[in-house]
Amino acid sequence: MIPAENEQGPVAPERPASRGSLLVIFLVVMIDLLGFGLVLPLLPVYAVEFTMDESGWQLGLLMASFSAMQFVFSPIWGMVSDRIGRRPVLLFGLLGSVAFYTLFGLATTWGSLFWIFVSRIGAGICGATISTAQAYIADSTTGQGRSRGMALIGMAFGVGFTFGPVLGYFAVPDGREPPGPWPGYLAAILSGIAFVMAVFLLPESLRPGSAAASERFRLAGIRETFQIPGVPAILLLIFVVVFSFAGFETTLSLLLKGELFDFTWRELCLTLALIGFALALIQGGVVRPLYKRLSEGTMATWGSVMQVLGFALVAWAVHAQSLPGFFASLLLVVAGFSFIQPSVHSLLSRQAPEHRQGVVLGTGQSVNALARIFGAALAIPLFKWNLLAPYLIAAVLLIVAGLLLRRTLPRLAQNTPGQTDSSAGH
Repeated sequence: MIPAENEQGPVAPERPASRGSLLVIFLVVMIDLLGFGLVLPLLPVYAVEFTMDESGWQLGLLMASFSAMQFVFSPIWGMVSDRIGRRPVLLFGLLGSVAFYTLFGLATTWGSLFWIFVSRIGAGICGATISTAQAYIADSTTGQGRSRGMALIGMAFGVGFTFGPVLGYFAVPDGREPPGPWPGYLAAILSGIAFVMAVFLLPESLRPGSAAASERFRLAGIRETFQIPGVPAILLLIFVVVFSFAGFETTLSLLLKGELFDFTWRELCLTLALIGFALALIQGGVVRPLYKRLSEGTMATWGSVMQVLGFALVAWAVHAQSLPGFFASLLLVVAGFSFIQPSVHSLLSRQAPEHRQGVVLGTGQSVNALARIFGAALAIPLFKWNLLAPYLIAAVLLIVAGLLLRRTLPRLAQNTPGQTDSSAGH
């Protein structure tokens, strides 16, 4: 077979990712959200243990520190992977996660807020390789396969967010003692297992004949990303979606434990784990099969509608102190996020030329991280000011994002470089 050619030279034919390599990619993303999720149920405990200020800014900064490093390093890792390959970047991230999650366990033993911040910063740097995992899938898939691959990453988000709170529960089984070290140690062990699996099961996906392999490492690539038609609009959508969901995640523990419903420690952790389980179940059991029949644009539109209704229902349930209404709102918000999150990332990948996949998806993850920074840093002070504020603001922003999406989709279909959406007619 004669390799296909583009204007930059011959390109090797696509090589589908093996089951083993996709499993490793799944674990890479899962571990990243595991690290984020294990801190969420610990927030009320940290607030007491470290005598946080009443305004909530220190808690917000603790949550934001992890995402701030992802904002800085996601496009850098993406560009490095465009140059040297996906595999070495993913291996480095996993090995670094082992070190910094171990430090997190030690820091909780020492009772040191400083070292907890250091561990979160380091884990954020090493966990910024999600963009490289997305680029790995983009290297190995096209069309519907790419959409389903991005949904697999979304499913890993759900699994990570499920077991993160479970690890948090093991840190403080009775909800009263200072946090123990085992959440950090367990996360380090899982990172180590994923590293060993990657060494043996993860082949390089970046093909020798691809244009990305001949690209020089250039920071100007981030600026050039915003000049690709359609990409700025998609990045704005990603920001709004993740900002809204991050504010929801960050305030949930404070809402359930003491501010409104006064859940026990066990009930809090099980509720957070239930949210992650629902996210994984919807991503794997509903969203991935639907990509065989529906386009990313349609899925993203449905997701934005569900999230608007979900956040509005959250605000009502908080105001009415209705526990059944609150759980119904959780389901709607999670379902909406499950639909929209992989869809917008798949749209972003479709807009990127082959040789820019790493840096474009890395920039997308930086925008994702920036949204988490502001979502976490602003949501807690807003929550302290008014319990309803984070959720009402999220609903308004998602209405604007949904309208922008509907206006942008026709232009995206025209600008997609050399790809066709087999489901565009739906």
